[in-house]
Amino acid sequence: MEIRNLDVNSTQLKLDSFNRIPNPSLFSSTRKPKFVAAPSQASRSQSLSIRCGVKFRPCIDIHKGKVKQIVGSTLSDTKGNDSTLVTNFESDKSAAEYATLYKEDGLKGGHVIMLGADPLSNDAAIGALHAYPGGLQVGGGINSQNALSYIEEGASHVIVTSYVFNNGQMDHQRLKELVHLVGKQRLVLDLSCRKKDDVEGKKLGIDEELVELLGKLSLIPVTYAGGVTVIDDMERIKVAGTGRVDVTVGSALDIFGGKLAYKDVVDWHFQQQALPV
Repeated sequence: MEIRNLDVNSTQLKLDSFNRIPNPSLFSSTRKPKFVAAPSQASRSQSLSIRCGVKFRPCIDIHKGKVKQIVGSTLSDTKGNDSTLVTNFESDKSAAEYATLYKEDGLKGGHVIMLGADPLSNDAAIGALHAYPGGLQVGGGINSQNALSYIEEGASHVIVTSYVFNNGQMDHQRLKELVHLVGKQRLVLDLSCRKKDDVEGKKLGIDEELVELLGKLSLIPVTYAGGVTVIDDMERIKVAGTGRVDVTVGSALDIFGGKLAYKDVVDWHFQQQALPV
């Protein structure tokens, strides 16, 4: 897959390890924050080789207007039949409420994904963009006919997937159309991959080999999604990706029904931003 014709300073990649990223009045957690220990003298030489500043990029996945966490492979395999969907979590909070949470916590560069091209999901996504203008990317059914409208509604970037990929090949003409419409600096390419088992939405652990590959080869900002269950996984992504790979967490977070405290992840995020580059 060729991406060399893209401006390496302006286009982003979002990588999913799957084939196809606090306001106490809204969300609460009883867990105390975990803090990552400073590196020991023995490990300092390794740490110095890592470009710090890895970011946590929050997510809002929407299906039929509701914020949900769905096992990725079951969504891919539905082909219009929702009976095969496996839902890990469905929230009673709106997409706009999650967007407000991320805004109040100062988290930028998160993504809103519409898991289905239905009016309810579209309305929910726009509600999130209005709640946090300029703070969220949007994806799901993005094409040359609607991309600019989402930018106008407040999206910082549009995320494109199947519209620019056909049978594993990039459709350069469609990509050029999007570049012309919204600009390279507002495009995110969602590239998905797997070996055997899908880890996105199953909390099966991260694919360190993929993260290492991204850290070595990607010349543009890249975000890894899939398999994070504990803070240590985020540390492993930081090390494997040599500080060049950002991370998103979904089903594992307590705000999505998981066990990993959202507040701990936010604390970790700001610790990384405070580290010297």
